[in-house]
Amino acid sequence: MSEPCTVSSHVLDAVAGRPAAGLLITLLRLDRGEYTAVASAPTDADGRVSGWRTTPGPHKLRFETGAWFALRDTATFYPEVEIAFTAAAGHSHVPLLLSPFAYSTYRGS
Repeated sequence: MSEPCTVSSHVLDAVAGRPAAGLLITLLRLDRGEYTAVASAPTDADGRVSGWRTTPGPHKLRFETGAWFALRDTATFYPEVEIAFTAAAGHSHVPLLLSPFAYSTYRGS
């Protein structure tokens, strides 16, 4: 059995210059050729989710950006953002810098 690892994320609203609170994120793990949900939660007031436990290997984070922007009456080009990454033993942090028509990400610490 693989060593457990943890996954976290932090979403920042680049237009407003503040955390993206209340944005639903789902962690998915690749298992036998299919992605299955491991955990799902909205970001907290600081735009963060943390403490998700999984096993090392291929994963995705799905950010429900369309619904989040719709609640703010803001049009967006991306109804959702999926970021594929490989979770390693220990901790993986996947930040998202978000605007209605662009996004960026990087390997966080």
